[in-house]
Amino acid sequence: MIGQFILRIVIWFLLTANFSLANIVIGVVIAILLPSWSNDHTRLKDALKGLGKIVLAIPQAYVEALEMIFKPHIHEKVILEEAGKRRSAGIIFLDIFLITFTPKTIVLRYLEDGWYVVHYVLPQKTRRRNP
Repeated sequence: MIGQFILRIVIWFLLTANFSLANIVIGVVIAILLPSWSNDHTRLKDALKGLGKIVLAIPQAYVEALEMIFKPHIHEKVILEEAGKRRSAGIIFLDIFLITFTPKTIVLRYLEDGWYVVHYVLPQKTRRRNP
């Protein structure tokens, strides 16, 4: 229970980027009111690995945002990414949050057989000039 609360507060602060007293109170209330999930298949190792990936995704999100500002991204691609076997609902949420947190990707759908449908935005390809 306390782990889920901490996870929800961390995600709230990542989404809002605001540490005012009012935002902290709102985040705590939302974290308490959200329904909890069962820990049937959740392993601490998987949860910590997911949180570590989210922390590493923050600088990646800034880099991708700057790339999108300075280079046009006009190509799109939709692919399937494997989610992994026997993932709990919490780990699946962390994976989807991680993919969607970066500006160039968004999860369109989670397929029940363990796949994510992911939409990518790709930069404009530069053309070679013939001398």
